[in-house]
Amino acid sequence: MATTKWVLDPTHSDVEFKVKHLMISTVTGHFSSFTADVATEGEDFTTAKVTFTVDAASINTKNEQRDGHIKSADFFDVANHPEMKFVLKKIENVDNDGSFDIHGDLTLHGITKNIKLEVEFGGVIKDPWGNTRAGFTVSGKINRKEFGLTWHMTTDTGGVVLGDDVRIHVSLELIKG
Repeated sequence: MATTKWVLDPTHSDVEFKVKHLMISTVTGHFSSFTADVATEGEDFTTAKVTFTVDAASINTKNEQRDGHIKSADFFDVANHPEMKFVLKKIENVDNDGSFDIHGDLTLHGITKNIKLEVEFGGVIKDPWGNTRAGFTVSGKINRKEFGLTWHMTTDTGGVVLGDDVRIHVSLELIKG
């Protein structure tokens, strides 16, 4: 079967994360610059080869001062680690109805760990302009400290300022190349 290349549609894709703030609320951040290198056998995404790269400096949490701190050596250290990268290693069909677990190597802050993410396959469709498109929702959770993101601060009462768990949510739309 022929290899099919898929191109990311950035106008219909989104990368965000959520982390607890003061353990009473959640801060949401987005990345505005990311790429995906995706190839499949035909249109069979269970055969996919995927490398997903995020420009760490493209972070936006709606607070310029916080974004600057996250880009600093306390967190992403974008001067030394400008990219975050996920390389797909394994796909597991969960329910034969579009739910999959994917396993891959996530490199963040210069540390690579194998992680598991959940994928909902939205399907493949022809758009009104004759392009074939595929949609996915990817979600999961990582512990930031496992990637060397150990910045820590407590409140005057001993509360934690920043949670360890980071929830990841990615919406992807791909166009058959």
